[in-house]
Amino acid sequence: MGWRVQVDSTRKTAVVAGVLFLLTEVSAIGGLALYGPALDGAEQVVGSGADTRVFLGALFEIVLVTAVIGTGVTLFPIIKRQNEGAALGYVCARLLEAAVIVVGIISVLSVVTLSRSFAQTPGAETGSLVTAGETLVAIHDWTFLFGPNFILGANSLVLAWLMYRSRLVPRFIAVLGLVGGSLICASATAVMFGLYEQVSLVGSIMAIPVFAWEVTLAVRLITKGFNSAPLHPW
Repeated sequence: MGWRVQVDSTRKTAVVAGVLFLLTEVSAIGGLALYGPALDGAEQVVGSGADTRVFLGALFEIVLVTAVIGTGVTLFPIIKRQNEGAALGYVCARLLEAAVIVVGIISVLSVVTLSRSFAQTPGAETGSLVTAGETLVAIHDWTFLFGPNFILGANSLVLAWLMYRSRLVPRFIAVLGLVGGSLICASATAVMFGLYEQVSLVGSIMAIPVFAWEVTLAVRLITKGFNSAPLHPW
């Protein structure tokens, strides 16, 4: 009876984690799509703005932050049985990723505040407001590079390594995570050094494996759960 309760609990954990992973993908894509107007910093500040759309984008990203933290917290009881130090590192990386995303949310919402200030202040100096708007957008761009790229790549590598060693999921899924995590880190490095834009054809291609890893892992966890591999430290 105790064994059955433990299996049921693990199955529920797998489903919750899978749903949260899918939620991170949907909310990340939705947030980026809706943020479009605010990411044109100068146009948003001196134009009529698209406040509602930006606020909806922020709401999507708040959901993203919640889901990112949720995946770490949900998986921790399972993966800590494999390696507690690595599991703790994964949770901390997820928390750091969420914190960086929050900084990006605040920077984009601040662009909306500038836009409203410009609209309500007759004779306001356009140049300084545009500069401030571009600065806030630049902050968002850097958080977008470090959060959903560098840090995402790092925590993907940790989780995929734990999954590979423990065989909690089929190894091809774990390998996909190792490849995806490595590529997104490499891509972020290339973007940082100006080899190409993050939102570009090359950047999108480099992000496909890590996207596929999270979606494939999510579907596996929801439909079949974890493998019945021994859950213990090495």
